[in-house]
Amino acid sequence: QVQLVESGGGLVQAGGSLILSCAASGSILSINDMGWFRQAPGKQRELVANRTWGGSTNYADSVKGRFTFSRNNARNTVYLQMNSLKSEDTAVYSCNADLFWRGEDGRTRYGPHWGQGTQVTVSS
Repeated sequence: QVQLVESGGGLVQAGGSLILSCAASGSILSINDMGWFRQAPGKQRELVANRTWGGSTNYADSVKGRFTFSRNNARNTVYLQMNSLKSEDTAVYSCNADLFWRGEDGRTRYGPHWGQGTQVTVSS
């Protein structure tokens, strides 16, 4: 009933740029926090950047100054502009949204939803 679809991953050389996008669709009533996480091989998933409904934008220290997060509330879409990419940015990037949606039974529900993930590989 709710889908998060990511796009924009790929292979890039160190120092290059990529932009990721994630669009949420379905029986969505409203979205609170929405953002990006990543998980590198052998490491725990970590927050990359997100924005709360109240407007606060948060970045991991490791990406500050290089990545820019943006959110289009009207389109339920978020973007992540990644510049000056480093090999340590290599990971699966996943979109996350904490949202209210209408279930099949017509009741309002709340919870986190995840995209399928998109691979970002930075070659050195």
